[in-house]
Amino acid sequence: MKLTEPVIGGPCWVELSTPDVAAAKTFYAALFGWRSATDPRPEAGGYTVAHLGEDPVAALSPVHRPDQPPTWTVSFATEDVDGAVEDVRSAGGTPLTEPLDVFDQGRFAVAADPSGAVFSLWQAHAFAGVRRFNDPGSLSWVELRTDGPESALAFYPAVFDWTVHSAGRSTHWGVDGAEFGGLKEIQDDETSEEPATPPGWLPYFSVADVEATAATALGAGGEQLVPPTPVPGGPWVAVLRDPQGAPFGIHTP
Repeated sequence: MKLTEPVIGGPCWVELSTPDVAAAKTFYAALFGWRSATDPRPEAGGYTVAHLGEDPVAALSPVHRPDQPPTWTVSFATEDVDGAVEDVRSAGGTPLTEPLDVFDQGRFAVAADPSGAVFSLWQAHAFAGVRRFNDPGSLSWVELRTDGPESALAFYPAVFDWTVHSAGRSTHWGVDGAEFGGLKEIQDDETSEEPATPPGWLPYFSVADVEATAATALGAGGEQLVPPTPVPGGPWVAVLRDPQGAPFGIHTP
């Protein structure tokens, strides 16, 4: 990721919805060294912020429904959530919640792109988002996995004004050319290297050693969806699933 701080249009926060926040705190502490603190206010609903040192890097939150699958959700920064929701609708996406204020921290909404991939919109007030990108244990890349790449390439630049760089089979998203993520087409066939998954955004976290971190995840009850693999000319990567079932990626520069 070529961003060093949250910027308008770029990823600014990442949040895990899980049926067992306490178990998630233990798992991700072992994996990334996170120190997690739960907001004690009843109206916060058990919202838990994970830190590296004193810096907030992610959140852990209880699921809202018993049938809700555990998942990571990526938030993108906007100057105007209400206007961005209208942009989502105009571009063919679906607003899933109406804009809502979160104490004095900011204003957010949840939406889905035309393929059904869910993301959040965040308008910062007191809280801008993650304090670190790319350091071990922090967000370092976000990847859209979709069965509708053509619609995604039209939708996201219309909503966020992203730049798009394509080279061969690789497509990268950027803000003014500063790349922060990519697009991967879901291949639901025997040639795919990964299990079929529904469209969604997959966060990647930086680690010092992909193989060692993947082994730690397995020892802590996680699962490997894609084992540690070198990307030609790029980083080592792996895709894991935490003990509650939420997938996420790790990579080493």
